[in-house]
Order: sequence, then structure tokens, then C-alpha cells
Amino acid sequence: MYKYILFDLDGTLTDSAEGIVNSVIYALKKKGIEEHDRAKLNAFVGPPLVDSFMKYYEMTEEEARGMVPLYREYFEPKGWAENRVYEGIPEVLEKLCAQGKHLIVATSKPEKFAKRILEHFNLAQYFELIRGASMDEKINRKEQVIACVIEDVGAEHVKEMVMVGDREHDVVGARLNGLPCVGVLYGYGSREELETAGAAAICPAVRELPEYL
Repeated sequence: MYKYILFDLDGTLTDSAEGIVNSVIYALKKKGIEEHDRAKLNAFVGPPLVDSFMKYYEMTEEEARGMVPLYREYFEPKGWAENRVYEGIPEVLEKLCAQGKHLIVATSKPEKFAKRILEHFNLAQYFELIRGASMDEKINRKEQVIACVIEDVGAEHVKEMVMVGDREHDVVGARLNGLPCVGVLYGYGSREELETAGAAAICPAVRELPEYL
């Protein structure tokens, strides 16, 4: 049914928690905040950074935006590479391409970093389009990124599109653009989170993705 498959990046194609968590710890430390609970910071994997700093550290929007440059001080030279591709992802992407699917990345991570990561892990070859947030954070929410994809591909193809992601932001962002979303459980969102957000289906494992698509 679906010809255009939009993939989230963090927690869906790659397990990027190590680099993201290290970057958050670095940024917090620069502001005098010591955080030793790494598991708590897994919540930063996926959502826009500004939203997460506001939600988990009770910052104002201005304070949270001020954390982004500090985060990038660690992430840009080092954190982006503290990452790994989920086992089975290259095979799934290859299979979908062989079926004639149009694969696209739609991520809240800055597009600049998304392209670097996908090229580094030799995954860029599978995608016709890679869309992400802007460095100035004016485009950073999933619904904004998906809207950019729709503009690039053409609104006439919306009914042929599906989103794949591991967090509620993927589900909500897709719905706001008229797309269903297949939630994946091998990332950082729970079944409850995905079901509550309204995922059209929930896939438990990488190898099962082609069946759901």
C-alpha cells in the first residue's frame, strides 16, 4: 500500500543514546548542573532538545534554547559518532528498496548531522531524501519536518506515505500531516507511549518491519 516510507533516525535507524546523553551531560555541566542518572537522559533521544530541557529541567524556553549551543559543543566534534546502526536495518532498507519503495528520513535532529551520520554508516545510499531540523531551530518539530517532506515529494502522494518511529512525537507529527505511523518497540518509546499517541501499528522488532509496511 505505502510507496513512500518516512523513517525517524534516532531510536529507529540508529541507537544514538550514548552520544546524545554525553552531549546533554556536557551541556548541563557547563551550566553547573551535575546529572549522574544516564538512564533518565535516554528521554532526550528523539524529541527536540529545547522541549526536553524545558520538560526535564524546568527551564524557560529561552534558557532551553541557550542549552543547544552548549550541547553542540560536544555533539558536533564527537557525540554524533557515539552511535550504532540497529542490527538488521541495512537488510530491511535494502529489501524495501528492492520492492520499489521510496525511502525518506524525517528527523528532529539537524539535517546537517543526520546526513553526516547516515553517510558515516553507509545508510545514505538507501534514501532518496534526508530531511531534518534547521540549525537555527526554526524547524525542529517532527510535524514541521514531515511537512517539508510532503512539500518536496508532492501533496498528491500523502495517501501513499507512512511514518516509522519510536516516540510519540513521530506518531503525533505524522497525524498532524495526515499520515499513519508505525511505532517500533526496539527504540526508546514504550508500547503505552505509542498506543496512547495513536500509532496505527506497533512493530516489536527490526526484522518484522517489512511485514508492517
